[in-house]
Amino acid sequence: MRYVNLAGTQVPTIGQGTWYMGEDPSRKAAEVAALQQGIELGLTLVDTAEMYAEGGAEQVVGQAIAGRRDQVFLVSKVYPHNASRRGVPAACERSLQRLGTDCIDLYLLHWRGQYPLEETVEAFERLIEQGKIRRWGVSNFDLDDMRELGNPACATNQVLYNPAERGIEFDLLPWSRKQPMPTMAYCPLAQAGRLLHHPVLGQIAERHGATPAQVSLAWVTRGEGVIAIPKAVSPEHVQLNAQAAELVLSDADLQALDHAFPAPTRKQRLAMV
Repeated sequence: MRYVNLAGTQVPTIGQGTWYMGEDPSRKAAEVAALQQGIELGLTLVDTAEMYAEGGAEQVVGQAIAGRRDQVFLVSKVYPHNASRRGVPAACERSLQRLGTDCIDLYLLHWRGQYPLEETVEAFERLIEQGKIRRWGVSNFDLDDMRELGNPACATNQVLYNPAERGIEFDLLPWSRKQPMPTMAYCPLAQAGRLLHHPVLGQIAERHGATPAQVSLAWVTRGEGVIAIPKAVSPEHVQLNAQAAELVLSDADLQALDHAFPAPTRKQRLAMV
């Protein structure tokens, strides 16, 4: 497993996402087991949000990390409509209760909303003083947003990134690396895994005795300072995600992917899902 320094902690370049978890009670046991399996395999960064299943995903995470909290780097996110001076601490307290912990390692603003960034950051800093969170960051911020934020205390920016969505490579990703600030990549396999049926990914996977998902994860984390957070529920997929950290793509592989998914040559609007 390779690691990235995130908020002063060495975290794996591949973690675990939880979007869509907690929505179906009949799947909760499998979701808990998947997260626990991932932790055992070294996927110790777990990302969630109050938005996911309206707190349901945080409850799944809370059950999964019970008794092993010290093994996990825990990330959660606050809704923009809760990002006020009073709303942030209330939302954080609800998340802490669902997660069954007294501190979140990294707390993110899920996307920009109506409240001034200064007000949200002030609330984040107060949570740090109170020991409720260790660090704060943002999500779905483009370069202009990051420059407006202009705060070196921001630990990360979580954005959409995969071979089919490379817009951040034009300006946002280079800027983040210069800070330096790690980037967290959500939907690294594209939404609902649609990317995985592309023939070029299949050909590269076959050459390496891997899967298209592993190729995509290896591609996303190929550079410095990028952390992928795929979601997996089946034991097989969790195992494969963990093994993807060992896959190194060749120059020929990268060239083939560049041809199939060209890098941006101009500024693109930040992609979001």
